[in-house]
Amino acid sequence: MTSLDALSRLEKLDAVINPAQRAVRGLPLGRLRDVLHGLPIGHPLHPVLVQIPMGAWLSAAVLDVVPGAGRNARLLVGLGVLSAAPAALAGWVDWAEQHEDQMRTGLVHAASVAAAIGLYAGSWVHRGRGRTALGKALGFAGLCAAGTGGMLGGHLAFRQAAGANKAEPVPHLLEEGWHPVGRVEDFPVGEAVRRELGEVPLLVIREPGGRIHVLAERCSHLSGPLSDGKIADGCVECPWHGSIFRLSDGANIRGPATAPQPSFQVRLDDDGTVHVRLPSAG
Repeated sequence: MTSLDALSRLEKLDAVINPAQRAVRGLPLGRLRDVLHGLPIGHPLHPVLVQIPMGAWLSAAVLDVVPGAGRNARLLVGLGVLSAAPAALAGWVDWAEQHEDQMRTGLVHAASVAAAIGLYAGSWVHRGRGRTALGKALGFAGLCAAGTGGMLGGHLAFRQAAGANKAEPVPHLLEEGWHPVGRVEDFPVGEAVRRELGEVPLLVIREPGGRIHVLAERCSHLSGPLSDGKIADGCVECPWHGSIFRLSDGANIRGPATAPQPSFQVRLDDDGTVHVRLPSAG
C-alpha cells in the first residue's frame, strides 16, 4: 500500500500531466462530456464501461486453456480492444478534473491499461496469422497489465476517493429537525453566504424576491467551495471544476459532478430568523 500511495507524490509526472490535461479539456465533446462523466446515470460511467473489455479478456484467458476454442478467444480479444476505447475516453475525461495526487496515480493507471490494449492488439494480430502460442502469451501478458491497471483504479476509487460523492456524509453529520442559521438581514440579496451547521458548511442565497435557498456548501465532486462560485440563472457554479447545481433543489445541471448537492428546507420565523432542515438528516 505504501508503494501505491507513493505514486501520488511523483511530481515528475506533472510534466506529462499538465499538457495531457489541457489536451483532454480541449476536446470538442460538447454535451457528450457530461455523458462520459456519468451525469445521466448519477455516478461515474468509466467503471461501468470497463466491465466490457475486462470481461472479454478474462473470458478469452479461460478459452485459451480450452482445446479448440481459439477462434472464440480471438473474437473476445478483439472485442476487448474495441470496447476499451470508449472506456478509456470516459476515464480520461474524469481524470482531467481530479486533484493532482489523483491525476498522478491515474496516469500510471492509464499507462497500465494502454500497455494491456497494446498487448491484446498484438495478440489479436498474431492469432490471426496462426501464431497461436505467441498470441496466447501476449494475451496473458495483457491480462496482467490490465489487472495492474484495475488494481490502480481501485486504489484511485477507494483509497483516494476519485469519483466518490463527497456530499454523501452530510445527512449523517446533522441532527434531524430545524436549526437557526441567522437572520434575513445577514444574507444580502444575490450574494453567496457561507454558514456552518455543526460540522457541515452551508451555502445560503437570498433571491431578489426574498426566497432563500440553502445547499451543502462543499461540492459533491471534489469538495470545492461553492460559496466562492458564480451565481447566475438560479444556479451556482463550482469554482474548482465548473460543476453547476440548481439552487432550488441542488440538482446537478453540468458535470463533472454526478451527484446532486444536499438541499435544505427553509423556514422563516416572524422575527426574521432563518431556520433550515435537511429531510434525510439523522
